[in-house]
This record gives sequence, C-alpha cells and structure tokens, in this order.
Amino acid sequence: MKVVIVHGQNHKGSTYNIAKIIAGKIAENDDIKEFFLPNDFYDFCCGCTQCFEKSEKLCPHYEKLNVITEKIDEAGVIILASPVYVYHCTGAMKAWLDHYGWRWLVHRPEEKMFSKQAVVISTAAGAGMKSANKDMKDSLSFWGIPKIYSIGIAVKAVSWNQVSSSVKEKIERKTDRIAKIIKKSGIKRRVGFKGRILFNAMSMLNRKGGMNPADCEYWKSKGWTEGKKPWKVR
Repeated sequence: MKVVIVHGQNHKGSTYNIAKIIAGKIAENDDIKEFFLPNDFYDFCCGCTQCFEKSEKLCPHYEKLNVITEKIDEAGVIILASPVYVYHCTGAMKAWLDHYGWRWLVHRPEEKMFSKQAVVISTAAGAGMKSANKDMKDSLSFWGIPKIYSIGIAVKAVSWNQVSSSVKEKIERKTDRIAKIIKKSGIKRRVGFKGRILFNAMSMLNRKGGMNPADCEYWKSKGWTEGKKPWKVR
C-alpha cells in the first residue's frame, strides 16, 4: 500500500516523528513519499477563481501543485501532519489546502478519493489539536475520502527528544491500533451517509446546469448525473 505524507512544516519535530511512525507501520519505506511545506510548495491562493470556473490547470501554481497531486492520487493512504500553531494547522498547510477547492465534492472531486483512507496528525505542548486536525480533516472529507483517522497528542514538550517515555508509549499504542485497522480494511471502506447525500445532491444540481459549466461538464463526463457512482454500489 502506498502512503503519502504532507508535513505542514519543514522541521522534524514531534508531529513529523508520529507521521513517520504510523507510515512505517502501514507501508515499506519505498512506498512512502513525503512532502514538506513550505519547502515543496509555498504559494498562496490568489483568488483568481480560474480553477473553479474553467480549469485547475489555469491556476498560476498548477505545475508545482501537480507534483504533490499526482502522488496523492497514487497513494492508498494520505497522511496530513501539522503541529498546532495558535490552535490551528500551520499557515503553510492551510495555504496548500486552499489550492484544492476545485476538488471538493461541490465542484470536481477526484473519483480515486472515494476508495482512500487518511490520517490527520497534530501535536502541541498543550492544547489545540482538535481544531488543528479539523482544519485538515475538513478538506479530506470534502475531497470524498470515506475514512479519516485523527491523532492529536499533547506532547508536553517543544522537541521530540523532550517527549516523555509515557507519551511515546501512548503514541505507539495509538499508531499501532490505527495502522492495523488501515491495513486490514485496505480499500474496502464504504462511503458514509453524509458523503452519499452530498454527492447525490451535487448530482442533481449538475443535472440541472450546475454552479458553472466546468463542473457540469465534468459530472456529466463521469456519468454521475445519470446515476453512476465513483464507488462500488453495494
């Protein structure tokens, strides 16, 4: 199983180490691809709306973004990892996620997402993991990913070397549990009720003309306006 990790920071602290731990429990090193923000992508969305109204390829940052996009599409598991910055994910992570608005279910979702699993990871010396993870989980959910696991750890330290053995034992237990579930379920995850409702609503909307011609044409080309689903119907 291929895994891609997108780190919301360049340094290799607690969040980085937890992401590496769980990735190593899911896949072999050769099947793990990592990106570091902002080193590997540092642009801010400029709000030109070209991705929504016409094509994502018209985004001024498309070529750099697509390097990461291709690896995300190839992976069976996506890991987004960000330390808590003022109760949220890092600005670099948010800036990168902003570039995928066109991939949300309300626009032009990638059908491969409906068979993937994901993990969001955040750490802080104190608190804020829930809201930081929600920042990342919101995007993954609206991409269409049916199962997203959350790991939020109060490490009570500012470096990985300072993290206590008891906290590291907790991390091992939590990553063990989630990795086992991911490996056991593989790509058999069922799209949830919320995802199906939103998908069906957008199918109806695009059947009637959609929010813009680009979205409407995309949904029709996939056969999604005529009852076809991007997942196995059970």
